[in-house]
Amino acid sequence: MRVAILTLSDKGARGERVDGSGPALSAWLAEHSVETVRSLVIADEFEQIAAVLTEWADSDIAELILTTGGTGVSPRDITPEATLHILERTIPGLGELMRLKSLEKTPMASLSRAVAGIRKQSLIINLPGSPKGAVENLEAVWPTLDHAIEKIRGGQEDCGGRFSQ
Repeated sequence: MRVAILTLSDKGARGERVDGSGPALSAWLAEHSVETVRSLVIADEFEQIAAVLTEWADSDIAELILTTGGTGVSPRDITPEATLHILERTIPGLGELMRLKSLEKTPMASLSRAVAGIRKQSLIINLPGSPKGAVENLEAVWPTLDHAIEKIRGGQEDCGGRFSQ
């Protein structure tokens, strides 16, 4: 699996803060034998977020595109809106699962507006901006991602029997 990571941070884009989330996700993915093919930090700007996500998905740079940051309720948190703008189909269950798992750790998870969905043959998932939150949310949905990507890319395997009860 090829993964691209887009970090949304005004301060990070200006060089005023070092991105911790992108490297934390890359390290976690490497531990799971997954290659990070692209990593970029940009400002919380709707058009720029939409443009990068569109370019990466349309050029098939990665099967999985992760965003980190901009999923909360601050005025500059616009990642879900920019993501929804470019998605062809949403997958609400991934955002619901991330919030459900995060609520086990903090009531602030209820403020997450993270979304997930499909553009072309790429799965795009919004993750929180903190390194710990980003990794924990990725861990929450990780068991579903191989199958999701396989199906997005035209795989014919049934869901039944993939996981035993």
